[in-house]
Amino acid sequence: MVLNSIEKLLEKYDNCETSLKEEQKLKAYFAQEEVAPHLESYRVMFQYFNNTKQELYTKDVPLKPRRNYIYQWISVAAVAVLMFSVFTQINKPVEPTQEQLLAYNQTMEALNLVSSKFNQGTQQMGAFNLVSSNLNKGTESMAYVGEFGKTTNKIFKNK
Repeated sequence: MVLNSIEKLLEKYDNCETSLKEEQKLKAYFAQEEVAPHLESYRVMFQYFNNTKQELYTKDVPLKPRRNYIYQWISVAAVAVLMFSVFTQINKPVEPTQEQLLAYNQTMEALNLVSSKFNQGTQQMGAFNLVSSNLNKGTESMAYVGEFGKTTNKIFKNK
């Protein structure tokens, strides 16, 4: 009877469904000298829990850590160097070189060429739009012809 209740408690323990009282029963059972042979693995586990609960940390913990101020001064120096370099770069006038101006002019010529060709292509697309609208009107007219055919079939009783 006791073994059945211990096995049920172990099953609940494995599913994390035990209460604190039930866990105390399991700890008391596995603290005994005689444990069922098929439950020996649980005995080792509960003994480990009991032993680690009794361990103490004996090393002193310093309450006030020692501060190292050199890192603060290094960060201040780094910010100062960064600000100085940014300030000197902002005030320095930038004049483009001959190579940069040549590259800029060639790029602008290429972009103007592409733009003009693109504009010619869009003008030619206007003709396609006209054809498309006429095709749509023709499709609508064909729908009317289809309706006319249905009504004439009803009048003359064809099909």
